[in-house]
Amino acid sequence: QPFNPGIFLIHAVSNIICSVVFGDRFDYEDKKFLTLIELLEENNRLQNSIQPQLYNFFPNVMEYLPGPHQKLIQNIEKVDQFTFDIIAEHQKTLDPTCPRDFVDAFLNKMEQEKGNGHSEFTVETLSRTTLDLFLAGTGTTSITLRHGLLILLKYPEIV
Repeated sequence: QPFNPGIFLIHAVSNIICSVVFGDRFDYEDKKFLTLIELLEENNRLQNSIQPQLYNFFPNVMEYLPGPHQKLIQNIEKVDQFTFDIIAEHQKTLDPTCPRDFVDAFLNKMEQEKGNGHSEFTVETLSRTTLDLFLAGTGTTSITLRHGLLILLKYPEIV
């Protein structure tokens, strides 16, 4: 039976990123995980319209106009909340002598830089970096894997 492996690849890649960043993977049926994937996928679709691109040039004007860029902003806020919740949980259970993942390592560095007023190691930076890892890693890696599968289907003799 033909099927589209795209969603399976996105789930697998996202879970690997979760494992590295958060030290844990999600069940493929986990509602939080599925919501995160939906938000990221919807943002990828919304970014193709003209309004989000105009928002980059005219944020003060576009902030008051309706359009898909408003939904994009709401989705980013939800993803931020998702990461902030996980960061808060990590802060409660942090063992500085045994970092479990990227978040713990970043939190340790934040603690080391606490006296430095010019430090870039903040919770906001951690949240943004985590979002960047998801956006860059999930989309590009899953698309690369999808294209690799298509090439293997077209040229089965190379396997």
